[in-house]
Amino acid sequence: MVFDEFQLSEELLRGILDMGFEEASPIQAASMAPLLEGRDVIGQAQTGTGKTAAFGIPMLEKVSYTGQVEGLILAPTRELCLQVANELIQLSKYKKNLHILPVYGGTGYERQLKALKKGVQIVVGTPGRVMDHLRRGTLDLSGLKMAVLDEADEMFAMGFRDDMKTILDQTPEGRQTCFFSATMGQEIKHFSKIFQRDPEVIQIKHKELTVENIQQYYLEMTRVMKTEILTRLVDLYNPQLAMVFCNTKRGVDELVSELTAAGYSVDGLHGDLKQTQRDTVMRKFREGVIDILVATDVAARGIDVGNVDVVFNYDLPQDEEYYVHRIGRTARAGRSGRAFTFVVGRDIYKLQDIMRYTKAEMEYMELPTMASLHENAEAQLMDQILSALEKEQDLTKYKQVIDQLLNMQYGGVEIAAVLLKMVADARSSRSHKALDQVDYGKKFRRSELKKKGKERGKKARKRGDGSLYLSKGRKDGVSPKMILALFKKHTPIPKGAIGNILIRDKYTLVDLPAKDLKAAQQQLDGLKVGRGKLHAEIRDQ
Repeated sequence: MVFDEFQLSEELLRGILDMGFEEASPIQAASMAPLLEGRDVIGQAQTGTGKTAAFGIPMLEKVSYTGQVEGLILAPTRELCLQVANELIQLSKYKKNLHILPVYGGTGYERQLKALKKGVQIVVGTPGRVMDHLRRGTLDLSGLKMAVLDEADEMFAMGFRDDMKTILDQTPEGRQTCFFSATMGQEIKHFSKIFQRDPEVIQIKHKELTVENIQQYYLEMTRVMKTEILTRLVDLYNPQLAMVFCNTKRGVDELVSELTAAGYSVDGLHGDLKQTQRDTVMRKFREGVIDILVATDVAARGIDVGNVDVVFNYDLPQDEEYYVHRIGRTARAGRSGRAFTFVVGRDIYKLQDIMRYTKAEMEYMELPTMASLHENAEAQLMDQILSALEKEQDLTKYKQVIDQLLNMQYGGVEIAAVLLKMVADARSSRSHKALDQVDYGKKFRRSELKKKGKERGKKARKRGDGSLYLSKGRKDGVSPKMILALFKKHTPIPKGAIGNILIRDKYTLVDLPAKDLKAAQQQLDGLKVGRGKLHAEIRDQ
């Protein structure tokens, strides 16, 4: 479905076109029509599926310049606030006198207060900072027409439930209310009953996020090998554009410095960069001025560059969903792509979780050797020569030089070999360093962790027919021992029936036999654990 079909204003359509959006994503196609009609919506779709435009375009279309705040978007983090606000600003750049303000903590109030006094139509904020403005009397929501909770499940997990309720309580009853979330938890359903009227429920199944036409590989190595292996793979596959993902801002900066020093055309993207810097980096990447973009997950959200043909997971992603979003940057619009994941030591356990979660067919790859680099360079050179020989071109002046060399008693083979060496030297401005465990007749031994990980994964799959989601995670002090103790105390399920326990920062997934899932959910849901109650729900079986 194209955006013209939604009967949008000319100004908004121009902004959409400038953003490079051609066809509506599944969540946009399904939710924009009811939103434009004024209906309440619950949209379930993963991060990176185009949710911002799905609710942002209808909100921008509805603004009527009353001088009051007419649109409010709540988001869990500063980074997401900035991302959403920036996308709305770009979409609405042809709409005159429209003001959008991001409000978030960790920064002074002065700029936000000044903007609010002048008048803004749309506020994008974190619940905490929006609450601060409401308490100070610097934000008036009495004229609100549309409220959106973006990444609602994350905000509930982060403890913003009471803040969100207080904020929505201070908005008019007749407002349009929309919840967008990756999961459809009980908290969202409860909020829907309180704050929505007959909402349209739109669920974009996880399968719509599956990645096709991507060859996925993983390589085991030591940490110090990472940069060298990365450069070898870049030289072997010679991608037009490549994205490299690191887990930290410092990691991005360090890798960019190393790759730049090695002669690669590269730049980095992370949350510390100003918007003008981000725009400059992205423009260079889109235009091919740089071949390699190194980024963190947060900074890369919303990036849509069509001709990325290789993605590197330099660091293994912290969350399984991030893996899907990362490698989905390649193989756009029916193209094919490759994804390489670097595994160090105990990363192999996390890789097993990713493979189980994504159902990815990931192939083990031996580390590329110096010998394979030389063979590849020779093959590329041969292809170039054959391609040039097949072309019709005027070589007269070059033949004259060859004739002169022949007259000087140099042999034809000798001349050709010297010319080829000159070409090869010119092509190979990048140098590689030999690795003891890779290039001297030894293969880097695949760790026993891989075998153990496989066995653990098989064991979990045999035992577990489904997963139980628990709303407490690593940040709440959850450990495998604690989970087992919880099951022992409150459920009749034996320890041997409990499969894989996957603990993340804000939640935990426990694999259980299908016959035990319902009982476990009923017995654990609502228990007081730590500072709050535990929420338990059954995930896909």
